[in-house]
Amino acid sequence: MLSVENNLVSDDLALVQFVCDLKKCHGACCVEGDTGAPLDEAEISILEDCLDEVKPYMNESGLAEVERTGVFDYDANGAYVTPLVNNKECAFVIFEKETAFCAIEKAYNAGRMKFQKPVSCHLYPVRIRKSRNDDVVNYHEWQVCRFALINGRRLDIPLYVFLKEPLIRKYGRKWYTNLEEQIGNKAKEDSSRNK
Repeated sequence: MLSVENNLVSDDLALVQFVCDLKKCHGACCVEGDTGAPLDEAEISILEDCLDEVKPYMNESGLAEVERTGVFDYDANGAYVTPLVNNKECAFVIFEKETAFCAIEKAYNAGRMKFQKPVSCHLYPVRIRKSRNDDVVNYHEWQVCRFALINGRRLDIPLYVFLKEPLIRKYGRKWYTNLEEQIGNKAKEDSSRNK
Protein backbone atom coordinates (compact mmCIF):
# COMPACT_ATOMS: atom_id res chain seq x y z
CA MET A 1 0.00 0.00 0.00
CA LEU A 2 1.04 3.59 -0.68
CA SER A 3 0.22 6.48 1.61
CA VAL A 4 -0.83 9.51 -0.40
CA GLU A 5 -1.81 12.51 1.71
CA ASN A 6 -3.02 10.19 4.49
CA ASN A 7 -5.04 8.02 2.10
CA LEU A 8 -4.00 4.40 1.64
CA VAL A 9 -3.72 3.41 -2.02
CA SER A 10 -3.46 -0.20 -3.15
CA ASP A 11 -0.35 -1.17 -5.13
CA ASP A 12 -2.81 -2.65 -7.64
CA LEU A 13 -3.37 0.82 -9.11
CA ALA A 14 0.20 0.63 -10.44
CA LEU A 15 0.42 -3.12 -11.03
CA VAL A 16 -2.90 -3.86 -12.78
CA GLN A 17 -3.12 -2.88 -16.44
CA PHE A 18 -6.65 -1.87 -17.29
CA VAL A 19 -8.52 -0.03 -20.08
CA CYS A 20 -12.30 -0.37 -20.47
CA ASP A 21 -13.41 -2.11 -23.67
CA LEU A 22 -17.11 -1.20 -24.06
CA LYS A 23 -17.38 -3.04 -27.37
CA LYS A 24 -16.78 -6.29 -25.51
CA CYS A 25 -18.18 -5.75 -22.00
CA HIS A 26 -21.20 -3.64 -23.10
CA GLY A 27 -21.09 -1.65 -19.85
CA ALA A 28 -21.80 -4.70 -17.68
CA CYS A 29 -20.57 -2.91 -14.53
CA CYS A 30 -23.69 -0.69 -14.72
CA VAL A 31 -25.99 -3.69 -15.02
CA GLU A 32 -24.49 -6.54 -12.98
CA GLY A 33 -24.13 -6.72 -9.22
CA ASP A 34 -26.42 -6.57 -6.22
CA THR A 35 -26.38 -2.86 -5.44
CA GLY A 36 -26.34 0.51 -7.16
CA ALA A 37 -23.35 2.81 -7.51
CA PRO A 38 -22.12 4.39 -4.26
CA LEU A 39 -23.19 8.02 -3.73
CA ASP A 40 -22.19 10.64 -1.20
CA GLU A 41 -24.65 13.13 0.29
CA ALA A 42 -23.46 16.00 -1.91
CA GLU A 43 -24.11 13.91 -5.03
CA ILE A 44 -27.64 13.12 -3.87
CA SER A 45 -28.39 16.84 -3.61
CA ILE A 46 -26.87 17.46 -7.04
CA LEU A 47 -28.90 14.66 -8.61
CA GLU A 48 -32.10 15.94 -7.01
CA ASP A 49 -31.38 19.45 -8.31
CA CYS A 50 -30.56 18.37 -11.86
CA LEU A 51 -33.01 15.49 -12.29
CA ASP A 52 -35.11 17.46 -14.79
CA GLU A 53 -32.03 17.74 -17.03
CA VAL A 54 -31.39 13.98 -16.77
CA LYS A 55 -34.97 12.73 -17.27
CA PRO A 56 -35.06 13.21 -21.07
CA TYR A 57 -32.13 10.75 -21.36
CA MET A 58 -33.57 8.08 -19.07
CA ASN A 59 -35.56 5.02 -20.16
CA GLU A 60 -39.11 4.45 -18.91
CA SER A 61 -38.27 1.80 -16.30
CA GLY A 62 -35.43 3.84 -14.81
CA LEU A 63 -37.55 6.98 -14.73
CA ALA A 64 -40.41 5.10 -13.05
CA GLU A 65 -38.02 3.73 -10.40
CA VAL A 66 -36.55 7.17 -9.65
CA GLU A 67 -40.02 8.72 -9.45
CA ARG A 68 -41.08 5.91 -7.08
CA THR A 69 -38.01 5.86 -4.79
CA GLY A 70 -36.04 9.05 -5.47
CA VAL A 71 -32.49 9.40 -6.79
CA PHE A 72 -30.93 7.15 -4.14
CA ASP A 73 -31.44 3.95 -2.22
CA TYR A 74 -29.50 2.16 0.54
CA ASP A 75 -27.25 -0.87 0.25
CA ALA A 76 -27.15 -3.71 2.80
CA ASN A 77 -24.80 -1.64 4.99
CA GLY A 78 -27.02 1.44 4.93
CA ALA A 79 -24.76 3.39 2.53
CA TYR A 80 -26.25 5.60 -0.21
CA VAL A 81 -26.38 4.06 -3.70
CA THR A 82 -28.21 4.68 -6.95
CA PRO A 83 -31.55 2.83 -7.19
CA LEU A 84 -31.81 -0.33 -9.27
CA VAL A 85 -34.44 -1.42 -11.76
CA ASN A 86 -35.70 -4.94 -11.00
CA ASN A 87 -32.74 -5.41 -8.62
CA LYS A 88 -30.47 -5.39 -11.65
CA GLU A 89 -29.34 -2.36 -13.66
CA CYS A 90 -28.83 1.14 -12.31
CA ALA A 91 -31.94 3.30 -12.75
CA PHE A 92 -29.82 5.79 -14.72
CA VAL A 93 -28.73 3.20 -17.32
CA ILE A 94 -29.84 3.57 -20.90
CA PHE A 95 -29.12 1.04 -23.62
CA GLU A 96 -27.85 1.75 -27.10
CA LYS A 97 -27.41 -1.34 -29.26
CA GLU A 98 -27.20 -3.58 -26.17
CA THR A 99 -24.51 -1.42 -24.53
CA ALA A 100 -25.23 0.32 -21.22
CA PHE A 101 -24.55 4.05 -20.97
CA CYS A 102 -25.29 6.59 -18.24
CA ALA A 103 -28.20 9.01 -18.67
CA ILE A 104 -26.50 11.40 -16.23
CA GLU A 105 -23.37 11.47 -18.38
CA LYS A 106 -25.47 11.87 -21.53
CA ALA A 107 -27.02 15.03 -20.05
CA TYR A 108 -23.55 16.25 -19.04
CA ASN A 109 -22.11 15.58 -22.53
CA ALA A 110 -25.05 17.47 -24.06
CA GLY A 111 -24.09 20.51 -21.96
CA ARG A 112 -27.28 20.42 -19.89
CA MET A 113 -25.46 20.34 -16.54
CA LYS A 114 -22.01 20.46 -14.92
CA PHE A 115 -22.22 17.17 -12.98
CA GLN A 116 -20.67 14.39 -15.05
CA LYS A 117 -21.81 11.33 -13.07
CA PRO A 118 -21.24 9.90 -9.59
CA VAL A 119 -17.52 9.86 -8.85
CA SER A 120 -17.76 6.17 -7.87
CA CYS A 121 -18.85 5.38 -11.44
CA HIS A 122 -16.10 7.54 -12.91
CA LEU A 123 -13.50 5.78 -10.74
CA TYR A 124 -14.64 2.22 -11.37
CA PRO A 125 -12.99 -0.37 -11.00
CA VAL A 126 -11.52 1.54 -8.08
CA ARG A 127 -13.63 1.51 -4.95
CA ILE A 128 -13.06 3.79 -1.96
CA ARG A 129 -13.67 2.67 1.59
CA LYS A 130 -13.71 5.15 4.46
CA SER A 131 -11.40 4.36 7.37
CA ARG A 132 -11.96 6.89 10.15
CA ASN A 133 -10.67 10.13 8.59
CA ASP A 134 -8.87 8.54 5.65
CA ASP A 135 -9.80 6.79 2.42
CA VAL A 136 -8.62 3.33 1.42
CA VAL A 137 -8.37 3.27 -2.38
CA ASN A 138 -8.65 -0.28 -3.74
CA TYR A 139 -8.95 -2.05 -7.06
CA HIS A 140 -12.17 -4.09 -7.26
CA GLU A 141 -11.47 -7.17 -9.34
CA TRP A 142 -14.57 -8.48 -11.07
CA GLN A 143 -15.13 -10.99 -13.88
CA VAL A 144 -17.18 -8.53 -15.97
CA CYS A 145 -14.00 -6.46 -16.44
CA ARG A 146 -11.90 -9.30 -17.90
CA PHE A 147 -11.83 -7.60 -21.33
CA ALA A 148 -10.51 -4.40 -19.73
CA LEU A 149 -7.60 -6.39 -18.28
CA ILE A 150 -6.80 -7.86 -21.69
CA ASN A 151 -7.07 -4.42 -23.30
CA GLY A 152 -4.91 -2.83 -20.58
CA ARG A 153 -2.16 -5.42 -21.06
CA ARG A 154 -2.32 -4.98 -24.83
CA LEU A 155 -1.99 -1.19 -24.50
CA ASP A 156 0.40 -1.40 -21.50
CA ILE A 157 -1.61 1.13 -19.46
CA PRO A 158 -1.70 0.82 -15.67
CA LEU A 159 -4.93 1.45 -13.81
CA TYR A 160 -3.82 4.73 -12.21
CA VAL A 161 -3.03 6.16 -15.68
CA PHE A 162 -6.36 4.99 -17.10
CA LEU A 163 -8.13 6.62 -14.14
CA LYS A 164 -6.10 9.85 -14.12
CA GLU A 165 -9.08 12.15 -14.80
CA PRO A 166 -11.43 10.69 -12.14
CA LEU A 167 -8.61 10.42 -9.57
CA ILE A 168 -7.85 14.12 -10.11
CA ARG A 169 -11.58 14.86 -9.92
CA LYS A 170 -11.78 13.07 -6.56
CA TYR A 171 -8.52 14.11 -4.90
CA GLY A 172 -7.00 16.95 -6.95
CA ARG A 173 -4.00 17.35 -9.24
CA LYS A 174 -1.48 17.68 -6.38
CA TRP A 175 -2.64 14.37 -4.89
CA TYR A 176 -2.36 12.66 -8.29
CA THR A 177 1.16 14.06 -8.85
CA ASN A 178 2.12 12.73 -5.42
CA LEU A 179 0.71 9.32 -6.39
CA GLU A 180 2.72 9.32 -9.65
CA GLU A 181 5.91 10.20 -7.78
CA GLN A 182 5.40 7.48 -5.21
CA ILE A 183 4.70 4.87 -7.88
CA GLY A 184 7.82 5.97 -9.79
CA ASN A 185 9.98 5.85 -6.66
CA LYS A 186 8.65 2.40 -5.72
CA ALA A 187 9.37 1.11 -9.24
CA LYS A 188 12.97 2.40 -9.00
CA GLU A 189 13.41 0.78 -5.58
CA ASP A 190 12.04 -2.52 -6.86
CA SER A 191 14.26 -2.34 -9.95
CA SER A 192 17.45 -1.70 -7.97
CA ARG A 193 16.53 -4.44 -5.49
CA ASN A 194 16.18 -6.94 -8.33
CA LYS A 195 19.59 -6.13 -9.89
